[in-house]
Amino acid sequence: MDYQKLSKDILRLVGGSDNVVAVTNCLTRLRFNLKDESKADDAAIEALEGVSGIVKKGGQYQIIIGTDVPNVFNALSKLMGDKEQPVKSTEKMKWSDRLIDTLTGIFTPILMPLTAAGMLKAVLAILIAFGWVSSESMTYQVINFMADSTFYFLPIFLANSAAKKFGCSPMLAMMLGGILLHPNFVSLVNVAKDGGEAISIFGLPIYAANYSSSVIPIILGVWFMSKVEPIADRISPKAVKFFTRPLLTILVSGIATLCVLGPVGYIIANLIGDLVKTINSYANWLVPTIIGAVLPYLVMTGTHHALTSIGINNRMTFGFDTFIYPGQLASNIAQGAAALALSLRSKDKVVKEMSWANGLTAVFGITEPVLFSITMKYKTNMIASSIGGAVGGFFMGILNVKNFSGGSPGLLTLPSYIGLEAPMSNFYLACAGALIAFVVSFIVSYVLNRPKKEEEEPVSQKTEQEEITEKAIDASEILYAPLNGKAVNLQEVNDPTFANEIMGKGAAIIPSEGKLYAPCDGKIMTVFRTGHALTMVSSHQAQIIIHIGLDTVKLEGKYFHIHAKEGDQVKKGDLLGEFDLDMICKEGYDPITPIIIANPDDYKEISAKTGEIQAQDAWMTLEA
Repeated sequence: MDYQKLSKDILRLVGGSDNVVAVTNCLTRLRFNLKDESKADDAAIEALEGVSGIVKKGGQYQIIIGTDVPNVFNALSKLMGDKEQPVKSTEKMKWSDRLIDTLTGIFTPILMPLTAAGMLKAVLAILIAFGWVSSESMTYQVINFMADSTFYFLPIFLANSAAKKFGCSPMLAMMLGGILLHPNFVSLVNVAKDGGEAISIFGLPIYAANYSSSVIPIILGVWFMSKVEPIADRISPKAVKFFTRPLLTILVSGIATLCVLGPVGYIIANLIGDLVKTINSYANWLVPTIIGAVLPYLVMTGTHHALTSIGINNRMTFGFDTFIYPGQLASNIAQGAAALALSLRSKDKVVKEMSWANGLTAVFGITEPVLFSITMKYKTNMIASSIGGAVGGFFMGILNVKNFSGGSPGLLTLPSYIGLEAPMSNFYLACAGALIAFVVSFIVSYVLNRPKKEEEEPVSQKTEQEEITEKAIDASEILYAPLNGKAVNLQEVNDPTFANEIMGKGAAIIPSEGKLYAPCDGKIMTVFRTGHALTMVSSHQAQIIIHIGLDTVKLEGKYFHIHAKEGDQVKKGDLLGEFDLDMICKEGYDPITPIIIANPDDYKEISAKTGEIQAQDAWMTLEA
């Protein structure tokens, strides 16, 4: 792959360096914050050799590269020059999107050293388990402190990435992390805990806490520093600004972090730890089961890295994690197994090769290639992955399987379940959980992906109703626009679940009026409690899903007034419901409305017109 050429093409197609607010990378994606996402040419970027797909979520424009992403990012960084330094985005986001974007931006850059440290710990555990080195040997001690360095100095790593995310000086932020870890401060804390003299500065008490391996305190401290630094810059005389700006910034931020923000973060971390203990006491299976089931959907939107902070906090607080990593291990293994089963079942050579190669990658811990090439395109594989992940996660959760050192969850990081002082049974249970996830997902995928029978079925007598139904399905059909607005292709919907046709094929309309009409004669099957979506079956047996807006389920029914009820027989053009388009947009939700055909296999082709359209114009053609 020509990384230089690919990075140049990507930078040009996202709107140039002037359109880039910030860019970083995770294990498989370039993550851009763009000033104007409309300047990015989605279709051209996806067509580039080396690009597997695009996800736009949480305020980020994510370009999926695969395991070559560090090389592409390095080439891109050289092209960016001064623009490589991130600045704070002025884009208005919902608080939830802003939180996910912030957590992702802080934790993604440190995944590499965390993975290296985790794997070193795993290697050390293997050496101890097989008796190749002893815990008293010099080899053990050296490898151990090499691995511990990342965890001990974690606040400094986080300070650097947090500063880039919050838009303040990375060097001063790292100095702030160093303040929390300085040996003299650690000594003062130990003395104070032993009943010695309390720590204070200018009469202000300093909480005696050990911040090595901590997560939340330094993030709060750097956030505060990002507010202090501009003020220090503004009040510093120009002639001495070079001296006074860093002095004021670190003095104020350092005291605030030691006296207030550090203790607050320390207490929050302990509260999270107490919550984990409580959940473990009553339902230790719950979180790993849920993560095992839904992780592909989180990866799909790029929000899965938000879980990293919880897993790290668990390991730093207790020495192990029983929530995040076991569930992720089960999910990744299950998704790989589902793809491998499809490889055995499929008669399509391209699908067979792609599912085999990407399935193996997923089993080893990197799932994005198989997710975007296979899982999202085959509902059967998504179902199998979720079931296998949930069962494997449940098994490891209920048996309290512990992960000690993280890493990318997969077969290669199974040694991270070997603790230096933990019984080997924990490792064996992790292996058993991975095996269960693999077997369950493989079987479900193998059954659901059974080839369609090509031979003709024996002729049998059919009832009159069966003949009517068969004729209905065999008939072509035209659906009429259910909304006034602009019709667009489904790929323009900013949600991979719709854009990648996971739920079915179809098209979408950007409404200009809040009235929804029946697109055909048929029967209302389901009206969602929140009113944002409904399903119906046409008189020709087309299964239709109408979803008003993206993520509008969160509105809990506000602004939606659906008149139709489940079981109603409707005619083309009947008013099914109304919604307050202005208020939905004002709340920050995208009103684009996908209209999905959930049984696309019953039709040779599904096509729809694009452009401005009026309700009840002939719009979508279903060709039998």
